[in-house]
Amino acid sequence: MLGETEPQWLSEEVKTGTTIIAIEFDGGVVLGSDSRVSAGESVVNRVMNKLSPLHDKIYCALSGSAADAQTIAEMVNYQLDVHSIEIGEDPQVRSAATLVRNISYKYKEELSAHLIVAGWDRRAGGQVFATLNGLLTRQPFAVGGSGSFYVYGFVDAEYRKRMSKEECQQFVVNTLSLAMNRDGSSGGVAYLVTIDEHGTEEKVILGNDLPTFFDQ
Repeated sequence: MLGETEPQWLSEEVKTGTTIIAIEFDGGVVLGSDSRVSAGESVVNRVMNKLSPLHDKIYCALSGSAADAQTIAEMVNYQLDVHSIEIGEDPQVRSAATLVRNISYKYKEELSAHLIVAGWDRRAGGQVFATLNGLLTRQPFAVGGSGSFYVYGFVDAEYRKRMSKEECQQFVVNTLSLAMNRDGSSGGVAYLVTIDEHGTEEKVILGNDLPTFFDQ
């Protein structure tokens, strides 16, 4: 009827949540994510893999709108394939991160997504790049998503330089377990991807197999 206003929930922004992380070690990187996709108070997918390949040894971790983040990853994946054919070798991790940054900034009004880019190349080894609002910065580790707010203190306290591959894998698993326990928008299983000069290793850790802590 004329004069009636639409329900408030129609105009409210839909809240999403996730937990993503990436860390460098000497010779490679480890990426990790939870698997829950939420829309407000509803869980719409329990087991989505949020670690998306951009090239053979370059991955990105997705957060924000699942559709928007996947769209950016697919666009970058295509452009990197073309770029690698043109130069006759595998692309650099920084090139992939720059493409993500450029697309995210160009369509910042239309897309809602934050991607962490990590991988290995023969020029600079393992690298982690954070991209947000036109910013591109290399960091020894990066966390993102709604679950990251619950674990900033943990990662700052537990991170050490020159950790081994196995230590970095355990660091990622512990961080995801803590975030998934505290953040209602994070959960499901933990996905891990380890990348070095020899290739890529993917792993899934079921929720029951995640480590527990004293307050759990």
